[in-house]
Amino acid sequence: MKRIVILISGRGSNMEAIVRARAAEQWPAEIAAVISNRPDAAGLAFAQSHGIATAVVDHKVFGPGQSGREAFDAELQRVIDGFAPDLVVLAGFMRILTPAFTAHYADRMLNIHPSLLPAFTGLHTHQRAIGMGCKFAGATVHFVTAELDHGAIVAQAVVPVLPGDDEAALSARVLKLEHRMYPSAVRWFVSGQLALESGRVRQLAGESQSFS
Repeated sequence: MKRIVILISGRGSNMEAIVRARAAEQWPAEIAAVISNRPDAAGLAFAQSHGIATAVVDHKVFGPGQSGREAFDAELQRVIDGFAPDLVVLAGFMRILTPAFTAHYADRMLNIHPSLLPAFTGLHTHQRAIGMGCKFAGATVHFVTAELDHGAIVAQAVVPVLPGDDEAALSARVLKLEHRMYPSAVRWFVSGQLALESGRVRQLAGESQSFS
């Protein structure tokens, strides 16, 4: 039985989708904990209501600058490792992680980013896609590396950018696909259906790695 720890900073709607999919599909895994860097994250209440252990590592306690980031990551790593995870899932976790932290969880930490990577790393992805006149937008699940919003791509979801779209409308349409794609990617990992070879990820059971 694989153990999953999910990191959130707010509502954690992708976390909710993963929790529900795991229960409905009876994965060979358990959600060992949901951890937030914000004490007021709404997703903590959802996790608790589903009998999942929760913890908070408040980044504000550790101060600004590189030393504060390193101290926060060290404490976060200690708390995560207390739940002995096989997989760490970032679900709207709004922190830039240090190289030492990402190296510790190499090949066993997933993130979802709201763009078709490698395009539009960082923030405000949907607004940037609209501003550039993109005809398609989407989201990407990828393994986490020290370089922000990089790492081997596990799956991508694609939606058309429609005339009249604003950031909110495009984001909502992409999010619906995220809630299908991210649980699938996590299920593949815990079921041993992913192979990472030369920086590329292959789905061993033949399921499509693209969503639309």
